[in-house]
Amino acid sequence: MARIAVIGAGMGAMAAAARLAVAGHRVAVYERGTTYGGAVRRFERAGFGFDTGPGLLHLPAVYRDLFVKTGREPLESVVELSQVDPAARHVFADGSAVSLPNASRAGVLAALDGALGAGAGERWSAFLGRARDAWDRTRRPLLEEPLWPDWQVLGRDPYPALPKRGLFGRRKPVTDASLAGIAAHELKDPRLAALLESYALAYGFDPRTAPASAAVLPYMEQTFGSWYPRGGIRALADALYERCLARKVEFTFGAEVTRVVEADGRAAGVELRDGGVVEADTVVAGVAPQRLTALLKGAEPWGADDVRPDADAHRRTPGRFTVALALRGPRPADAVHRTVVHAADRAAELGTLFGAGPGALCERPTVTVLRPDDPASRPDDGHEAVTLSAAIAPYGELAVPPTAVTDGDSGAAGETAAQAAAADRLVAAAEAAVPGLRERVLWRAVLPPAEGEAIPGPALAGAGGRFLRPANRTRIPGLYAVGGWTHPGGGLAHAGMSGALVAGLIVNGDDWRGSE
Repeated sequence: MARIAVIGAGMGAMAAAARLAVAGHRVAVYERGTTYGGAVRRFERAGFGFDTGPGLLHLPAVYRDLFVKTGREPLESVVELSQVDPAARHVFADGSAVSLPNASRAGVLAALDGALGAGAGERWSAFLGRARDAWDRTRRPLLEEPLWPDWQVLGRDPYPALPKRGLFGRRKPVTDASLAGIAAHELKDPRLAALLESYALAYGFDPRTAPASAAVLPYMEQTFGSWYPRGGIRALADALYERCLARKVEFTFGAEVTRVVEADGRAAGVELRDGGVVEADTVVAGVAPQRLTALLKGAEPWGADDVRPDADAHRRTPGRFTVALALRGPRPADAVHRTVVHAADRAAELGTLFGAGPGALCERPTVTVLRPDDPASRPDDGHEAVTLSAAIAPYGELAVPPTAVTDGDSGAAGETAAQAAAADRLVAAAEAAVPGLRERVLWRAVLPPAEGEAIPGPALAGAGGRFLRPANRTRIPGLYAVGGWTHPGGGLAHAGMSGALVAGLIVNGDDWRGSE
């Protein structure tokens, strides 16, 4: 039985802890905050509840496997999961809209043809076919195996983009191999392009620079479906925490790790803020690479030949600006769980988000509206909880925590002037999804990202490897990295897979290449 110290209680860290405990190790988790779940948070007030991190679960098989492998109870025995149908409604800048059914390629094709005109569904279906090829080529190395030592081979984009016809029928390669490039070349309709690009934006990617392999993002959602746990995504974190406790994982909250202790050239424990030292045979760090470097007192966790973390990634990667709305009046029976209201000017939005000052928000951003049909989200059936979110840079005035939240139709005390203006813009945009929204607001709460809290996206092949994440195994023996900023990247499913990979490496040895 080895002693394993886990830094942080995010979803990837807890996934690793549960698997390691079942393998017979003594696992202790040290979390500097007051709770578990990382970005999977929930804001509750006056009987209303709001997810403030991920709103839906994709690839539920990752967590089904986790719960099967860590106990006799399957996931559905502890979390009530339901498929969301339609998976999403998209409202475009020209006012047109389409509702996309859940996990039905034929249904999506028919919906797009009906809403956007004949041929739209066929173009989207052909695109998804090529996205499937990219998924098949990269699923195992990017999700199910530790990062290859020769990771450079993953720098080639697996997306089989079509060549472009030139004069006299001659064919020439497409010069723009970004996701935006293939959207313009293959989808033609700007609404289909906006649909594709919104998937990249949801994961913090700029579609103008993301490789074409980001096509796997809509493929995953539309193939494996969108799922919602009763009680919100936080219910999944609760279930994972309880599974860890049942497997004798020890948690200490309010325990900030300040140093990874090394002895004889390997990780040997952690030092806490109070000066205490916890000895361990193995350390699993569920923190961002920059913090891990700080815990090593400036030493690099990965070698010169490894994928190295981008030191400025947090400053260029968006965070999530959230507005929680408590509404008077019942949720209509025909309300859609998730609506994406697209930006009035996507080019202006991308220019503002990825090229302007910190915390900037364009005049009419892309807004995601969540309206779960969940009694756990509201005090009674005469009220409704709605969550609005948009991407912002994770630094600047919009990321300042409000000092208080009070009742009021026009806003909440503690909002800065910039936050109040941004929240007003989100509410105005969301009226395309919730008619009469402003008149129904009882109160609202602005929930900005913590300073520097960016959205880590999944690892992507292509672009010379710039969108890969550092390996789970560091250059220091006995020290492993887990969570969204390491392989295989961010998102609930990817975080769960990172926990599986770290546990596999520790249990089976560093030459382990993944399970079949």
